[in-house]
Amino acid sequence: MPLNLDAVGRTTGPTEKSWTSRDALLYALGVGAGQDDPLRELEFTTENSHGVQQQVLPTFGVIIVHGGPRNMIGDFNPAMLVHGEQALTLHRPLPVEGRASITSTIVGMYDKGSGALVVTESTATDVESGEPLLSTASSVFIRGEGGFGGDRGPSPAWERPSREPDQRASAQTRPDQALLYRLSGDRNPLHSDPAFAARAGFPRPILHGLGTYGITGRLLLHALCGSDPSRFRSMRARFSRPVLPGARLTVSMWVDGDCARFQTTDDDGQVVIDHGEVEFS
Repeated sequence: MPLNLDAVGRTTGPTEKSWTSRDALLYALGVGAGQDDPLRELEFTTENSHGVQQQVLPTFGVIIVHGGPRNMIGDFNPAMLVHGEQALTLHRPLPVEGRASITSTIVGMYDKGSGALVVTESTATDVESGEPLLSTASSVFIRGEGGFGGDRGPSPAWERPSREPDQRASAQTRPDQALLYRLSGDRNPLHSDPAFAARAGFPRPILHGLGTYGITGRLLLHALCGSDPSRFRSMRARFSRPVLPGARLTVSMWVDGDCARFQTTDDDGQVVIDHGEVEFS
């Protein structure tokens, strides 16, 4: 069965997702918090350090809404699916523990020729207060599922500034980074099973795109927001190249007031996250 084009416009939910302090801590470790220095970032990696109140990394928001209406997309080879783009908007800092009501809608299926791009938008609302927590827009690229004669979809304009970056920040990933990150819920064997990765055309399991996104977001938080999650407003990025666990990632930032464009590169200088935009206060 091909992709189900009739799924466009369909909504799932509301469904409920809960998380605990432990979930937030595990996510922080999965995106490298405390890795360079275990005594730094204690507000994200511990809940009982003297004089330190636990906080939640802003990009944990993508974990809250992870999943969505993927079962409505149709029939395809899961080894051919990779993350395309991810946008996250936070309406307030995420609580250390909580329950959210989540609604997701498939807003587009676009024909890119070599594959199909499926775009989903989701919202999460705090169950107790009824206040909005966050909204996301996420796309997946399914190789080999294009050519059905559909619209190619929008192509947002983005240009790398011609000047040198205003800031750079880097982080070394661990060889087992994907094994650690998958404990936050994404058990796709592309990131752990060598045989599955080989079927997808990779020499070995790759790091989750949202793992790279989370590491990038953590570096942006420290560089642009003084490590204060309440100042982190939104983040949008495109996944342009897979990352092998163990690579060093470098984020280049071009700041313009309360916004910045960014790119993330690997050891070889290859861009792995492109079209980056972040808003902060």
